[in-house]
Amino acid sequence: MKRIIIFASGSGSNAQRIAEYFSATAHARVVAIYSNRADAYVLRRAEQMKIPAVVFDRSSFYETDLILRQLEEANPDLIVLAGFLWKVPKKIVDRFAQRIINIHPALLPRYGGKGMYGNHVHRAVIENKDKLSGITIHYVNENYDEGDVIFQASCVIESKDTPELLAAKIHELEHKYFPEIIEKILF
Repeated sequence: MKRIIIFASGSGSNAQRIAEYFSATAHARVVAIYSNRADAYVLRRAEQMKIPAVVFDRSSFYETDLILRQLEEANPDLIVLAGFLWKVPKKIVDRFAQRIINIHPALLPRYGGKGMYGNHVHRAVIENKDKLSGITIHYVNENYDEGDVIFQASCVIESKDTPELLAAKIHELEHKYFPEIIEKILF
C-alpha cells in the first residue's frame, strides 16, 4: 500500500478530502498529517479521521534533522503540501526529490512566491483584472512555487467575484482534482 504524508498549516479541507478519497481504496492511505501550527484545524480533522498527527516548530524543521529523520522512518511514497505555508528545507527536498508535491491557488508562474497564498493570491488576481484563475499542482523544489508543473485547472473570473467567491471556486477545483492527481502520481 502506498503511503502519503500531508503537511498543512490551516483548516485542512484538502487534507480531509485526500484522506477520505484514499480511505475508500485499498491501495493508498494518508498515514500522518504534519502541521507547523498547534492551533490548526487540520489537527482536529486528523483526530476525527484517526490519522496520527505531528506538530513541529520552526527550530525542529529548519535547525535540526528531527523532521527529516521522522519522514525517513515513515518512508512515504509521497509527501503532499496542502495549505502548508513554510518553505521545505533543502535537506528534505533533496532526500525526497520528486516525491513532494504542492497545490497552489493560482495558475503558476503567475502569483507564486513568498506571501502569495489564500486571499492574497485571489485579491491580486482580481485587482489585475485577470479573466482566469485556477490551481497548479507542482513538484516542490528549494524555491517557493517554482517546481515542475504537474497539472493545472482553471476557472473563469466574473466581474462580481470577490476574493472570497474566487476562493470558493478554487476550493472546488482543489477538492476535485488534487486526490485524482495524487493517485496518478502514485500509480
